[in-house]
Amino acid sequence: MQSVIRAFIVGGIVLLIIGGLLYLLTKFNLPIGHLPGDIYVKGKQGSFYFPLTTCILISVILTILFNLFLRLFKK
Repeated sequence: MQSVIRAFIVGGIVLLIIGGLLYLLTKFNLPIGHLPGDIYVKGKQGSFYFPLTTCILISVILTILFNLFLRLFKK
């Protein structure tokens, strides 16, 4: 039961850190969500936006963070 509690606490801390970083990125006008490679199509009837590059970047960062945390708690 201790490991489950520890996992929830670490997960909450990680989410707080990620949320804080995303908040700071938007405050400093960094183009998170509007990077080159993001797909934006505008037509007569509407528009479509898919942040492909942003998704890949966030995926890589989260993969690195989760691997670091897993190695820390594996010992």
